[in-house]
Amino acid sequence: MVSNASARFSRIAPRKARMIADLVRGRDAAEAIQLLQFTMKSGAPVLKKLLESAVANARQAGADVDALFVSKAMVDKAPNKFFRRWRPRAMGRATRIAKGVSHIVIELDERK
Repeated sequence: MVSNASARFSRIAPRKARMIADLVRGRDAAEAIQLLQFTMKSGAPVLKKLLESAVANARQAGADVDALFVSKAMVDKAPNKFFRRWRPRAMGRATRIAKGVSHIVIELDERK
């Protein structure tokens, strides 16, 4: 039984979120939630909430919650349409500051 949860346009840089996704990939769902609870990184609360949502989706579908593990955790860069900022530079020019936005997908599967 595969369970999915996704967070689109999360206001966190993909590089920061990938570090946390690599941390939980392959772990049991309960162990991953506990690990994220005590991880002092900016992406941990976002991925913890998403992981809890995936567990709730699996529970709703009738899966064995104790046998779930994180089979896939992907973080992709989202289009940065709304979080563009401009910074003044020398000689009347300006450069764009692109704020990080991510699409995060977590997939849970049952251990056989």
